[in-house]
Amino acid sequence: MRLTIFLLILCVFEYAVSVDHTKFKTCEQSSFCRRCRNVKPNNSKFALLPGTLNIYADSVTAELQHKINKHVFTLKIEALEDNTFRLLVDEKTPLKSRYRVTDALKSAPKPGSIKVQEGDAEFTITSGANKAVVISDPFRIDFYQNDVLTVSVNAKGLMTFEHLRTKPAANDAADEITDYGAWEEKFNAHHDSKPYGPEAVALDFSFPEADVLFGIPEHADTFALKSTAGTDPYRLYNTDVFEYILDSKMALYGSVPVLYGHGTQRTAAVYWQNAAETWVDIDTAEKNVVSSIVNFVSGSRKTDAPAAHFMSESGIIDVFVLLGPSPLDTFKQYTSLTGTAPLPQMWTIAYHQSRWNYNNELDVAYVSRKFDEYDIPMDTMWMDIEHTDGKRYFTWDQYKFPNPLGMIKNLTAVGRHLVVIVDPHVKRDNHYFFHHDCTERGYYVKTRDGNDYEGWCWPGAASYTDFFNPEARAYYASQYLPANYKATTTDVMIWNDMNEPSVFNGPEVTMSKDVIHYGNWEHRDVHNLYGHMHALSTFEGLMGRDPNQRPFILTRSHFAGTQRYALIWTGDNMADWGHLQHSIKMCLTEAVAGFSFCGADVGGFFGNPNAELFERWYQTGAFLPFFRGHAHLETKRREPWVYGEKTRLIVREALRKRYSYLPLWYTMFYEHEVTGEPIMRPLLTHYPKDKEAFAIDNEFLLQDRLLVRPVIEQGVKKVNVYFPAIDDKSNGDVWYNIDTLKRFTNVGYESIPVESDTIPVFQRGGTIIPKKERIRRASTLMKNDPYTLVICLNREGKAEGTLYVDDEKSFDYRNGIHNYIKFNFENNKLDVNPIGKLKYKTPAWIERIVIAGLERVPKSATLIIDGVSQELEVLPHGEAIAIRKPGTSVQQIYNIRLNY
Repeated sequence: MRLTIFLLILCVFEYAVSVDHTKFKTCEQSSFCRRCRNVKPNNSKFALLPGTLNIYADSVTAELQHKINKHVFTLKIEALEDNTFRLLVDEKTPLKSRYRVTDALKSAPKPGSIKVQEGDAEFTITSGANKAVVISDPFRIDFYQNDVLTVSVNAKGLMTFEHLRTKPAANDAADEITDYGAWEEKFNAHHDSKPYGPEAVALDFSFPEADVLFGIPEHADTFALKSTAGTDPYRLYNTDVFEYILDSKMALYGSVPVLYGHGTQRTAAVYWQNAAETWVDIDTAEKNVVSSIVNFVSGSRKTDAPAAHFMSESGIIDVFVLLGPSPLDTFKQYTSLTGTAPLPQMWTIAYHQSRWNYNNELDVAYVSRKFDEYDIPMDTMWMDIEHTDGKRYFTWDQYKFPNPLGMIKNLTAVGRHLVVIVDPHVKRDNHYFFHHDCTERGYYVKTRDGNDYEGWCWPGAASYTDFFNPEARAYYASQYLPANYKATTTDVMIWNDMNEPSVFNGPEVTMSKDVIHYGNWEHRDVHNLYGHMHALSTFEGLMGRDPNQRPFILTRSHFAGTQRYALIWTGDNMADWGHLQHSIKMCLTEAVAGFSFCGADVGGFFGNPNAELFERWYQTGAFLPFFRGHAHLETKRREPWVYGEKTRLIVREALRKRYSYLPLWYTMFYEHEVTGEPIMRPLLTHYPKDKEAFAIDNEFLLQDRLLVRPVIEQGVKKVNVYFPAIDDKSNGDVWYNIDTLKRFTNVGYESIPVESDTIPVFQRGGTIIPKKERIRRASTLMKNDPYTLVICLNREGKAEGTLYVDDEKSFDYRNGIHNYIKFNFENNKLDVNPIGKLKYKTPAWIERIVIAGLERVPKSATLIIDGVSQELEVLPHGEAIAIRKPGTSVQQIYNIRLNY
């Protein structure tokens, strides 16, 4: 027993020192990446077979042949609704079925209709304003949107499809794969048996209209993707990277294989639906000056178009081509496929307080009480792994937490909630019910010889639930039922961590690729989906526990579509300024990949932030969608009052600012679920013609309403805020500082002075934002409080906005039990009308309306409801005016006219 504990400590110690690059592969050390990357461009080995074209109402099929080994593949091109095509390539007669991802899409895509025109060496598929021109030899597909070449597939001729074969491939002498890692591979002390041999797939995509490429999270890198010439490609392989480094293409916890190309005229994207390890080369098409001039004069951009080369270890080629044409169109096309986050409960978008670990029940009560003592709002306490009985999930340490139900009740009594952690590794302890049941029922991932796979994680020896097995998933989900998880309530929510899956003694700190999942699929086929299936299982458990309460699940590992079940954070960051800066870059990239509900551990997970960094991180976190303070076991305590009064007051002000904007956040989350548009947005979303804005990732938009440029540099007294141009003529919007309502009308960089309590945030002219300015200890206690409307006018004296209201907890809103309200200000009059029916009854009312941007101050205002008029008082409000106590309900239709 002592030896076991020693080995575990040693393993964790070695794992936990810092990023050890020798633990993780480079492309050159990965056999399939090495092979795919060595394919020579402009020498495609694939061609369509004549006479194999079949035409259907929404798709075509044909056969592709490898020109050297003569192996035949099936090709299918589908036209889908909403400017989207799907391309599928598989072996015609494989030795065994190849894995197809089935769990990422929210539902079967809706087909479009097509017309096909055949030629001698190509054929054209037309669907609405789009067309795909398929060239036979060498095989290539050019996708056009409104007759503009937007995406070209295999234009560089880098396509690879390694068909399954026996060893040796006696009939494939002309195409013999001689790479030394093709049939088995060793990395450090780990051996990958590769029983099916080489089976990689790869394809290149060019974006002739693009100036910048972005997407493919998760990486601690810039928003705009960098060229990979002379470096490793970006890697998508869910891995537990301890103390990850910045400005790196290394894989992290999540893999979302969607990539966007944006230029001043249009945006397009490709979604590479493959769950195996994937590398992505990026060619930013940086040419020399002479080459650029030649292309400019000739009017051609195709030869130097930005491009990406996707390379996956196994599976099939399954690609969605999204043709935009605007950034928002493209983002919505992606979420129409993979889904949106369901509207969260209100408390989940407020502030969360966590650390690894709060010591015991008295510690939890103390922290909650201190937030009240210092009048700092907080909604949620979190429990990390030390709350369990010896790392056995679904249990409590009976000495540290002898009365968890009482602890939970004490939190809910003051309007707060609790979140507890449940990781996928299961302690191998025959006295632990969950391990016993998974062993007896065969619910664990298996080794090649059929035994339960065993690795090391926090409990020591552990096995891993096979969430691809429907029975195992149902058993796991059932553990959340109140009858099973007796020491929790239906209001307790869940944190899924370590689900890449993390295996301390495994290859690259994860699971061996040749272990077997349900359906006889190798782990190599499904690796990037494991965390997704874990989150899905937890979601099913919480829905089964209480079908009418919206689940809240935080997951670290994720794939395309995981946003339907859980939110994410940026993982084990550091208490330094670089990690603060990258919290914006990383969440921006996740947002355009479907994950609007994203945040970073405020203060940094590792290390001890000084007071300035601590303050600035809270100010930044207050404007990120997920807002949680969290810290490592060995860090100093860092609740907001620990640093002294100055820091405590600065942090309290940042938290209060977050709470005042909760009505806006809640409205944005509702609109995200309905439209698929991201909440947090890069500037290019609404300023697509402003090239200066394309790569900016130290500021961001919240919808098109707020421009946020937090102070993320040490010791500065001013920051440069970029106000983007609407068009190529340097026309811009009007912006208003949210604290002073001072106007900014110029385009370009503006130097903004900052004090220690300054958060540079600006409301766009032309918007109306709802707020609540009575800040209480928790958002749950603000439910019926009155609203303030902040109206910032554009140059034409107009503005519009929305407010969404419901019970903040249940799914009744999906049955129409909500109020969705449109505000419109024009010609000195505010009109308030419902969008749909007003079905949710609430005593909440409008207590103040602030209007900024008026040319002169009105004498009074008149409220008109059902033809009845009432005079309202108008007062100066800094550089704006305020209408006091209109007293209107959020269930009323009315208008307010300014009188001069």
